[in-house]
Amino acid sequence: MDKHSINTELAILESEVVSCRRCPRLVEYRERIGFEKRRAYLDCEYWARPVPGFGDPQARVLVFGLAPGAHGSNRTGRPFTGDASGKFMFPVLHRLGFASQPDATSRDDGMSLHDMWITAAVRCAPPDNKPLPLEIATCAGYTDRELTALKNLKVVVALGKIAFDAYIDALLRQTAIARKTGYLFGHAAEYPMPNGITLLASYHPSNQNTATGRLTSTMFEGVFVRARALAGTSKA
Repeated sequence: MDKHSINTELAILESEVVSCRRCPRLVEYRERIGFEKRRAYLDCEYWARPVPGFGDPQARVLVFGLAPGAHGSNRTGRPFTGDASGKFMFPVLHRLGFASQPDATSRDDGMSLHDMWITAAVRCAPPDNKPLPLEIATCAGYTDRELTALKNLKVVVALGKIAFDAYIDALLRQTAIARKTGYLFGHAAEYPMPNGITLLASYHPSNQNTATGRLTSTMFEGVFVRARALAGTSKA
């Protein structure tokens, strides 16, 4: 499949994701948050729709998150953009050559990714950052198509246990693995998969984890240094 075909496949997927209304609880929540807004963002027009993945279609590294934040991605329309998690993550990605700049504030801020694609297990902001199992399963078809379209992947970095488990489930659907046993989430856990992709795990860069020191910038950067080495990626 050539680059144009990959871009077309991802563009079609993005269009379908953005218009999705399959999960009533998530539709109600994302739109209500977009109407009510947070005081700091009263002048902002919220995206308030499903958030598609973004990055380099030729990516060898995939960052697989949990779901959009209510006042982050649900506001800006791009993963990890405009929230505390992104403020923690993008400086690391920039230092390692994956991101063109250290700050992600809006869809129009000029950010581009090199050899990396960022997406999530669930495309809509869930109440309390906790999607239901049925909502994860409903989004799984989008995950499968995205993984299929990203032909050059060598490494998947799962952020948090829910994302880790969702990716393992995707491998089961693809029959890339036969069972879930033996794949345990833990920070910096590493699993070479039969399909040639290595799964790396990291604590999620949520404010709860970073503010308490459970996840430090050094810990987080270590995972992406390893991802870069496994993928054979050089700085842009």
